[in-house]
Amino acid sequence: MKRQLTLIGAVVIALVASVLTFTSPAYAATGLHISGTNIVESNGSTFIMRGINHEHTWFTNQTSSFANIKATGANTVRVVLSGGRWTANNASDVANVISLCKQNRLICVLEDHDTTGYGEDGAAYPLDQAVNYWIGLKSVLAGQEDYVVINIGNEPIGNNNPGQWTAATAAAVQKMRSNGFQHLLMVDAPNWGQDWQYTMRDNAQTVLDADTQHNTVLSIHMYAVFNTAASITSYLDAVKAKGWPLVIGEFGWQFASGEVDDQTLMAEAVKRGLGYIGWSWAGNNDPVLDMTTNFDPNALTTWGRRIVDGANGIRATSKQATIFGTSTTPPTTPPTTPPTTPPTTPPTPPPTTPPAGGACTASYSIVGQWPAGFQGEVKVTAGGAAINGWTVTWTYANGQSVSQAWSATVTSSGSAVTARNAGYNGKLAAGGSTTFGFLGSWSGTNSVPALSCTTG
Repeated sequence: MKRQLTLIGAVVIALVASVLTFTSPAYAATGLHISGTNIVESNGSTFIMRGINHEHTWFTNQTSSFANIKATGANTVRVVLSGGRWTANNASDVANVISLCKQNRLICVLEDHDTTGYGEDGAAYPLDQAVNYWIGLKSVLAGQEDYVVINIGNEPIGNNNPGQWTAATAAAVQKMRSNGFQHLLMVDAPNWGQDWQYTMRDNAQTVLDADTQHNTVLSIHMYAVFNTAASITSYLDAVKAKGWPLVIGEFGWQFASGEVDDQTLMAEAVKRGLGYIGWSWAGNNDPVLDMTTNFDPNALTTWGRRIVDGANGIRATSKQATIFGTSTTPPTTPPTTPPTTPPTTPPTPPPTTPPAGGACTASYSIVGQWPAGFQGEVKVTAGGAAINGWTVTWTYANGQSVSQAWSATVTSSGSAVTARNAGYNGKLAAGGSTTFGFLGSWSGTNSVPALSCTTG
């Protein structure tokens, strides 16, 4: 009896000791992982994604895009891959993508695009098939946990039966873990990523609990569903209240008037410490979502300038992952090369000879127009001497008005508009130029006004 009690006591002591000394982390010891609601690196540094989506699977020859995306100040690139719905990206190709990310000091979010719209798009793959794709790539993914996030499937459920998302996503996460993946996992919402029926918002705990490593981050895609400040803040508040990790894995700026409040979205992400990844560098069928013209980093579009150089944009708020060493502060002055895409209305031509020293000129163009709304751009050019600050004024003749602007402070009084330089683009060398853009409304006629430019 005494021996039995001694044995029992020894077992109890051993069990207690094993509990007290158990130190195995709930994430890959050397990888990106979730801590509370934050993504952190293996050294405990919080990492906030400031990134750009790149459509690699359709443009595999655009390998220079990785360096060009890094040059914007981005710390993350989300790379579009396919397991066979389009031309498959094999292990060799994916290994090269990871190498390009690391060479350019970018955290690499790899996503399988095959699942886009499953249940509504007949060509889409189920999430389980996406997991099989990742299993086939395990040889090049293992050991990259410090650098790679696996976004299991892009927008994995359409608008038909979005409720299936919960079980399908939980099963995909479990299958990834049972096959030995220790990476930070990212899971997209249903409803083509926009979760407008709130399946992810209301049921994500089931998915997070399915991860034995507790190393999954939710991803919301924000487009036309999120066209007001209220719709954006309401969704983000709901997820925050539940204590879930979240990133904005895709967002755009404008398909048509009133769609996508990107300014609120970026401001809220910065305020809340949330990551965001804009869609996309180039290659869209609808070029309004291209950040560059034909992948040319010197030809940022309006959308490109908004996300790269705008308020709360990448250049101002991105911090390089510490795994790549000390970050070099990106330049605060945005590129001055204007986009090469011709505007729909020709701009007012600048003078053929520069004005006298200390002066400046400005030209106005309409780069996009739709019923009741338009996008305008003004190019400011210094004269024969450098200038330190500029102000552009004009008066609308047909009732137009400016609703929002970027890269300048714009105010209106009736039909009179005044635009003053931002903090980073007021100093121009002799003959140098910069641009600012704005959105406006119009009806009837949208004529180009005469501009006046003063310095100081």
